[in-house]
Amino acid sequence: MPEGRRGRRTPLSRDRVIRAAVAVADEKGTAALTMRAIAAPLGVEAMSLYHHVKGREDVLDGMVDAVFAEIELPSSGPDWQGAMRHRAHSARAALKRHPWAIGLMDSRSRPGPATLRHHDAVIGSLRAGGFSVRRTAHAVSLIDSYLYGFVLQELSLPFRGEAEQDRVAGEILADMPADTYPYLAELAREHVLQPGYDYGDEFAHGLTLVLDALQPDEQTALG
Repeated sequence: MPEGRRGRRTPLSRDRVIRAAVAVADEKGTAALTMRAIAAPLGVEAMSLYHHVKGREDVLDGMVDAVFAEIELPSSGPDWQGAMRHRAHSARAALKRHPWAIGLMDSRSRPGPATLRHHDAVIGSLRAGGFSVRRTAHAVSLIDSYLYGFVLQELSLPFRGEAEQDRVAGEILADMPADTYPYLAELAREHVLQPGYDYGDEFAHGLTLVLDALQPDEQTALG
């Protein structure tokens, strides 16, 4: 390899800094997110980062924006339920990839362009579906409360995968007197421990109930 190319490295940029920060948080959580920890995988000194970010708070803003950029935007049209369902599933997948994100997503006071674009698209999809401004606000709050709450619960479960789920549920059931807790035992035996059960499947069922409860209040959709 020619000498001039041997030591060539990819130039540092804001995007590279943010992606490195996301990777650190994915692996170790935001508590480990120091400028030094971000700089290490980039092969630079921590002070070099300040040419591209203002500091840790700016990094956190960028990380949240990066997560929103991963979520597919809902379409705008009469099928608002389909659009909200598609967006919710995409958001759930992104939030599971980045378990730290929910705690930060609504805490930032300087939202980035991807964040603003996302929220504007969600609001626009509901407005195009016939929701008034007030009812749109209610719908967004309800959908996101369910979405964030489900993912938080999902991430907190003491198992990963069907085999581990069956083991944990079986151990709990074995230690639980069925005559004392009959309904818990019934739910475990007849639902959780049935072949093919996946707690994640509950998300789609609950989301359908949420969306069915929402109704537009304008006769003609925007468009």
